[in-house]
Amino acid sequence: MTSAADAVLAAPGWAPALGHPFFQHALLAGTGIAAAAGLVGYFLVLRAQVFTGDALSHVAFTGALAALALGVELRIGLYAATIGVALLLGVVGKRGRADDVAIGNLFSWVLGLGAFFLTLYTTSRSAGNGNAGVGVLFGSIFGLSAGQAVTAALVGAGICVAVGVVARPLLFASVDEAVAAARGVPVRLLGLVFLALIGACAAEATQAVGSLLILGLLAAPAGAAQRMTARPYAALLLSAGLAVAEMWAGLGLSCAVPRLPPSFAIVAAATAVYAATFVPAGGRRARAAAG
Repeated sequence: MTSAADAVLAAPGWAPALGHPFFQHALLAGTGIAAAAGLVGYFLVLRAQVFTGDALSHVAFTGALAALALGVELRIGLYAATIGVALLLGVVGKRGRADDVAIGNLFSWVLGLGAFFLTLYTTSRSAGNGNAGVGVLFGSIFGLSAGQAVTAALVGAGICVAVGVVARPLLFASVDEAVAAARGVPVRLLGLVFLALIGACAAEATQAVGSLLILGLLAAPAGAAQRMTARPYAALLLSAGLAVAEMWAGLGLSCAVPRLPPSFAIVAAATAVYAATFVPAGGRRARAAAG
């Protein structure tokens, strides 16, 4: 977080932040990132590939640290690592799906590589960007520049468009893969495209909530949407809408309570909404049992 943001957030209430550029940048970037995460997350949950999203969050951590250690643009490391590993997992898996065994074997290697790049970065680079490693882990959405915010919004919009293009055949392949393949749907190609979209979304979401909390933004809104409606397209749009609303709520909460990091506030809002979807169903079951 920048010093200007710290000064504004130190003021009581959240209203002083609304007109400040750092909050406007966060809102712009966060909206694009959240909409993309909601759409991608819906298929991630539907296809039971949440473990893949978790793996790519670790890959984002390693890719970002590799970029920092090598002195290249952070986004290059993020996108190269997440998309590259996502496609690799799809190639070695069946029909473009990442295999759980391959993901499990990837975990320790990727984290070990991340530790190596972290050591390389801290020992060979100056301390001028000492908070960069923390930003990778927990996000730094209030520290985005105008250019970074616009880029994040455009990338998020591009991911949303791409999901919209493949939504119908991807839904068919997700619900009944064998029948979809028999009908001529390119199941393997769709699987690889979807994995690439997960990688791109994970790379961009790292700036908002950090690599440690990406999975919460991907899975919680989608899980809540699936519990709220059984209609696929309605759930898809609801997942995106919930993710955006939770992003806004988290940013507002972080401004209102400056001690709350925005990444925590965003994921806390998403988790709270998901948890709330269990309350009505539990109440109905209790009344039915009592009757």
